Amino acid sequence: MVDSSMTQQGHVVLDGVTRVYPARAAQAATAALGPVSFDLRPGEFFSVVGPSGCGKSTLLDVIAGLSAPTEGSIHFEGQLVSGSVPDGVAVVFQEDACFPWMTVFDNAAFGAKQAGLPQKEIRDRVQYALSFMGLAGFAHAYPSQLSGGMRQRVCIARAMVMRPRLMLLDEPFGALDQQTRLLMGEEMLKLWRETNCTVMLITHSIDEAVLLSDRIGVMSTRPGRFIEIVETGWGRGRDSETAMDPRFGALQSRIWGVLREESIKALGAA
Repeated sequence: MVDSSMTQQGHVVLDGVTRVYPARAAQAATAALGPVSFDLRPGEFFSVVGPSGCGKSTLLDVIAGLSAPTEGSIHFEGQLVSGSVPDGVAVVFQEDACFPWMTVFDNAAFGAKQAGLPQKEIRDRVQYALSFMGLAGFAHAYPSQLSGGMRQRVCIARAMVMRPRLMLLDEPFGALDQQTRLLMGEEMLKLWRETNCTVMLITHSIDEAVLLSDRIGVMSTRPGRFIEIVETGWGRGRDSETAMDPRFGALQSRIWGVLREESIKALGAA
């Protein structure tokens, strides 16, 4: 059970969460996650790394309310997450989620229109978000006219328009080249500072996790659970120059030291 003091301390609180995918046809039931118990602190940037197939995306899905836990509970701002994405939560996926038949403006406005916000408020929010993401000059363009990095910025702008208090990012830069990933990481840090929202990022990149995060959760092989949570010690004003700090390499080595053993186990299991 989650006691009230724990729920008040964490912006998101997971208590004994597991996720088991039931057997289908010739495939046995799969224990994908947990048990996981931890909390996301209000306003922090938290990244999750782990071997392939360890349940990182499953963890994000249950926090978002997109998938129900088999056991345990998730609370967001003290309210039980059950059956749908809670108000105040935005999710950005790796896949290009732009609607190709809509302009950049209409893509960014989509969630706000679905929520029934007044037209003027939608226009003001979208204009601000596009300007913040460096897309003001592309409001009337279509996704096919944009680079992959720009399309991902449109998806992030769409989330920003909803003014989330919790942003969940599932490998949003995974399909981008290394230089673009670095620049997008800086954009995410600026957005995080601007909005003061809590961010959880799923990533395969140790570099990305170390650069962006206040804390990094390292997951085990499936069923995934946290085997170490690492505090980076960076200030909120961090940017790509942080990668030149001697502590950056030390954090990379520490995380890889844990992750390497789990990755070897995952390869053996495969």
